[in-house]
Amino acid sequence: MLPVTDSAFALPDRLAHKARPELVAADERHLAAVSACVERTVADLADRLAAVRRAPGGRGQAAVDRDAEIHRLTGRLRLLRRFGRDLCLGRVVPADGGEPLYVGRLGLADADGRRLLVDWRSPAAEPFFAATPARPMGLSSRRRYRWAGGRVVDYWDESLVPGGGGPLALDDESAVLAALATGRSARMQDVLATIQADQDAIVRAGSRGALVVAGGPGTGKTVVALHRAAYLLHADPHLGPGRGGVLVVGPHRPYLAYVADVLPSLGEEGVATCTLRDLVPEGAAAGPEPDAEVARLKGSAAMVAAVEPAVRFSERPPTTTLPVPTPWADLRVDAAGWAEAFAAPDPGTPHNEARDAVHEALVELLVAQAEDELGAAADVDAHHGAPDSDAAGLRQLRRSLRRHPALTAALDRAWPLLDAPDLVADLWSVPAYLRLCAPWL
Repeated sequence: MLPVTDSAFALPDRLAHKARPELVAADERHLAAVSACVERTVADLADRLAAVRRAPGGRGQAAVDRDAEIHRLTGRLRLLRRFGRDLCLGRVVPADGGEPLYVGRLGLADADGRRLLVDWRSPAAEPFFAATPARPMGLSSRRRYRWAGGRVVDYWDESLVPGGGGPLALDDESAVLAALATGRSARMQDVLATIQADQDAIVRAGSRGALVVAGGPGTGKTVVALHRAAYLLHADPHLGPGRGGVLVVGPHRPYLAYVADVLPSLGEEGVATCTLRDLVPEGAAAGPEPDAEVARLKGSAAMVAAVEPAVRFSERPPTTTLPVPTPWADLRVDAAGWAEAFAAPDPGTPHNEARDAVHEALVELLVAQAEDELGAAADVDAHHGAPDSDAAGLRQLRRSLRRHPALTAALDRAWPLLDAPDLVADLWSVPAYLRLCAPWL
């Protein structure tokens, strides 16, 4: 936590007009209360964390709950120590003359229960981001702070209604323009203090269905998406401990390192990050393609049109009859049966996952055939050790067919499990694949 000084404001001489007592005295008192509250809360959290760590670990759910509590306390403690009183983003003044509302990276209340900061993700904080002069949302003015070294080095007032709300320091430069003028660093910074109404609408949009945010380079898509992730983890009932989570997929590791600080600074540390390479088993071993032309072809959209028929190349039902001898009857799968089983998976099921559905369909086809040939009882004589009941006999037949070596071997040839690198290698090396799947190659 940054050291607390007597004053929360350290405005440079060129901004002396903003340091007048009538402009900053109320903020000084409030930020002093925030500082004191942060100190007390840090001490309390540190004591609670130490007590939880000393407590017995327990077993099962008790151990899970203990670890979750340690993670929660550690995350909140880290955020408070990192920011101190500069948790505060700014304030808004209600148009009805009520007390100013201060918005922070997280919610904070003093020992008497007085709300010092409202969490930026709460509904009460929405007007701080979304209000405009055309739609003031019950506000008369808004103030945003710029912090450096634990002190306010500048602030920007906006009048949202004619006449504003109390004494204001209005100037030509906005918080947004000042943020844009800030030099870039090796880490992306959050933009909580400068989020605009249109960006806030994206951050707080509902979670049903897909939300696509389009824009050119440098328009803020990534940083708004990260703020949205933090908002959803706080506000969406389907997300959180024991429920769903958020996965941020980036193009490469340097990108993930660049954005690593944003979510923790927004109060969320439980977000998983990865690259596309991390999402597939062969990603870790995948090397760069040395041939530039081959790399271009493999990276083109046309390769999708080549891989899909290549997969279908491995989903061709046999056209010959397969004998399936069993102790109970000599069964068989003819061409029509193969075609019926191959049509069993639901449309869109990935090739490898669909194989189980094909296998089960073949087993059920043969069980039905056995029932037709042996009668509904499907009894077998005592020599083969089958139970007398119909249901038990059918269960035993199914178990036998699921392990039948001839049926399994035939299915392996007709619907083989595919490994992506092997498939691509075959696509490039086997002329039959090329003629069938990518004649343009």
